[in-house]
Amino acid sequence: MNLDTLYSELTLKTTAKLVLVVLDGVGDIATREQGYLTPLEAAATPNMDALAKDSAQGRMIPAAPGITPGSGPGHLGLFGYDPLEFQVGRGVIEALGLGLELRAGDVAARANFCTLDTKGIVTDRRAGRIDTKVCEELCALLAQKVKKVGDAEVIIKAGKGHRFVVIFRGKGLEGPLTDADPHREGLPIPQAGPVDAKSAKAKKAAKLVAEFYKAALPIIAQKKPANGFLMRGIAHQPEIPLFKDRYGLRPSCIAVYPMYKGLAQLVGMAKLEGPQTISEQFERYLAEYDNFDYFFIHFKYTDMYGEDGNFAAKKQAIEEFDAALPILLRKRPDVLAITGDHSTPCAMKGHSWHPEPVMLLSDCSGSDKLERFTETGANSGSLGIFQAKYLIRLMQANAKMFDKFGA
Repeated sequence: MNLDTLYSELTLKTTAKLVLVVLDGVGDIATREQGYLTPLEAAATPNMDALAKDSAQGRMIPAAPGITPGSGPGHLGLFGYDPLEFQVGRGVIEALGLGLELRAGDVAARANFCTLDTKGIVTDRRAGRIDTKVCEELCALLAQKVKKVGDAEVIIKAGKGHRFVVIFRGKGLEGPLTDADPHREGLPIPQAGPVDAKSAKAKKAAKLVAEFYKAALPIIAQKKPANGFLMRGIAHQPEIPLFKDRYGLRPSCIAVYPMYKGLAQLVGMAKLEGPQTISEQFERYLAEYDNFDYFFIHFKYTDMYGEDGNFAAKKQAIEEFDAALPILLRKRPDVLAITGDHSTPCAMKGHSWHPEPVMLLSDCSGSDKLERFTETGANSGSLGIFQAKYLIRLMQANAKMFDKFGA
């Protein structure tokens, strides 16, 4: 029997409230340079410490052993979708998160401004993390100058910071394409190409991307520091089962950044717009408590500072999150999971394959008798090491949502 089918057959209706809090990229590694501590271990986290004493802990593999996931696969796994089975382009996710409508045949790309030297070499992949206002001005300029490439309409919309979205709308298009992004400094922008070399539609999409670069780069060539851009996750929207149908829960999302709103929308979560800080996100949770059964609450800054290699800032972000946590606990859910979507070690300045720590609290989670929520403590927790796609099932079990299997 298919495992998802079995879970569905065992599912019971309850009034339980489930909350998944994601500290993006919170997992880290201890190194000599960091005094053999991770930011989570170095941070003062009295509120998470108090929860840890009554919780079960463990580590989660986001995709597969040794595989470093992007944010899309990382979150889909947390939502219970096998990221190796449900592959979604980052452009699709970002576009949905920005409130753009994707039509059949649209190909979307997640883009970000970068800095190029005179030879076209990428010297800063994020253009110094330009302000959102600057990004909006640059996107408006590009949208005014480049309305079409070939026979396709071009739709450009700014996101937060250095990020934006490009949609190619025309006939006979599909993805996925390889990234027009070297993924590190010191290299030129590679040309996007079809992942499936036999796909005529993907070949056409790749040609349009190349034409877009040819038209757009000269327009911003004299802008500093954002005189170039990178594109990745170039794909069309796939079909994916809705969260409420898979789990029997009314789901919602409280996130700040478009990418995570897009991921939530992709699986049918309601986007609760407005909050900009973690305190405001928790306050929104309190206000919406009676309207949903499942809340996905996303905190970005642990990942951002991990990518910058800024140990002190990542530690401070964890402390700021912890200080806001009592707001959420005013209406403590029946099941609370705190974890990351992947690890972003400061020493590596990027995502990694290292299992992320997870803490699970409910009336029946049991206590692992751990004093803190850390990577080291999670290594000895009763949850062990498991694939992230099973977290939602463990949350359901802790919410007493499953009937007994067999006689």
